[in-house]
Amino acid sequence: MRAYTPKDDVQKKPYYTDRYWVAPQVAKSDVSEDEVFAADLEAIKASFEVLDAYIQVGQMVVVINATDNFGVIKMLKNEREYNQLSELSAIDWLAQEGKFEVFYQMLSMSKRKRLRIKCKIGEKESIESVEKLFRSADWSEREMYDMFGIVINNHPYMKRILMPDDWEGYPLRKTYPLQGDEFAQWYEVDKIFGKEAREIIGPENRDPARVDRYDTERFSRLGHEVPRGTDITQGEPDTLIQYQEEGGAFMIEKFDAQKTVTISDRDR
Repeated sequence: MRAYTPKDDVQKKPYYTDRYWVAPQVAKSDVSEDEVFAADLEAIKASFEVLDAYIQVGQMVVVINATDNFGVIKMLKNEREYNQLSELSAIDWLAQEGKFEVFYQMLSMSKRKRLRIKCKIGEKESIESVEKLFRSADWSEREMYDMFGIVINNHPYMKRILMPDDWEGYPLRKTYPLQGDEFAQWYEVDKIFGKEAREIIGPENRDPARVDRYDTERFSRLGHEVPRGTDITQGEPDTLIQYQEEGGAFMIEKFDAQKTVTISDRDR
């Protein structure tokens, strides 16, 4: 196997940063504009340091120190009626700031309010588990460890949840290649057949969205599908595109591809 080549600078290369459209920030408003959020924020400030707070898209966002994550979430659950942790994950800002952003999405069903707690930690730092407060955090924290490499302290079962235990790298970091690296290309070949089979089988293609128009059976050629084993050495025949078989569901008008209209007005 070729030696793994570090790709720590990939985010700083122009070809990477120019590939994706970055959405503009949604407008923020002051927390004082909402009485419920204002009271919740004062309760947090009474016991913890708040680095920033604002309302965005109808929910309050509160930025805290990472060391206060367990205490803040415990207080919000027990004292401020935020009784559901609907999501938690991380965002890779290592190239820009050298940190991860960890966020907790909370919901108060009695107050009908959503609140997001955010904090930042360094690449080598860890954060306290909130699984004892919300069981929903169990798999989410394991996924955060698996995909980003963020270690969660005092988690009851801190190990990978999606990737194999011996997997190298963290797939949701922005430095991770979109189609995997040398390790990913040979992982299953080595595991199942052994390294001696590499020359026979070849590397893996880890792009699940890829459709090869010249696959073995030619079944993926839309408009040119052929039965298994058909000889296409003289060319591929045209196949009428049909979206409903004859005698299909009654009371449903048969779809005619020739009568379709492409809508150019996205706001229509």
